[in-house]
Amino acid sequence: MLPSNLKKIALFLERLPGIGEKTANRLAIYLLRMPQDDLKEFGNNISSLKTKTRLCKICLNFTEEEICSIDQDKTREGSVLTVVEQVYDLISFETGNIYKGVYHVLHGRIDPLNNIRPEDIYIDALISRVRKQNTDARQKIKEIIIATNPDMEGEATAMFIRDRLNELKKEIRAKFTITRLGYGLPIGASLEYADYMTLKKSIEGRKEF
Repeated sequence: MLPSNLKKIALFLERLPGIGEKTANRLAIYLLRMPQDDLKEFGNNISSLKTKTRLCKICLNFTEEEICSIDQDKTREGSVLTVVEQVYDLISFETGNIYKGVYHVLHGRIDPLNNIRPEDIYIDALISRVRKQNTDARQKIKEIIIATNPDMEGEATAMFIRDRLNELKKEIRAKFTITRLGYGLPIGASLEYADYMTLKKSIEGRKEF
């Protein structure tokens, strides 16, 4: 049985996504065994997390500055914009170093069952950003990649954004293209175990070989 102060830490850790009771207990004990200076630094970072972290005024990524490091990077291709649901989706793109464009983070997706409506996420901010960049800025947006997740809510969000962007294209007479991430069979997968939707997306996304 853990002492009350240690148990409080474990109960808090258990509230984090993907952390069960046993893992929470192990982590709490690990924290107890950390050197005091490291634990103090960790505690200070936790306590200042909310006050130091803000949303980038351009892409809504997390940052400690007014503009995040991605939007400050002059080598990024500002004409290609990828729309993602969450910051950790952005991190996935950046980890693989496979993309050199910029981002827009929605911080959610349309989910009527959980009362998340289009106005509850940053779709209006996306439309305003595209409108402004394609009317005022020198470097106009040429392509918008909708990279929401390929589930029911992600698809509904993607279609809603596509329709809003198409309306904007007509309104401002812009020529940017709207694309959707290709989804299909992962490398090393077997057709035998693929669901019908994955096969459908694989067929739709096929290209000349």
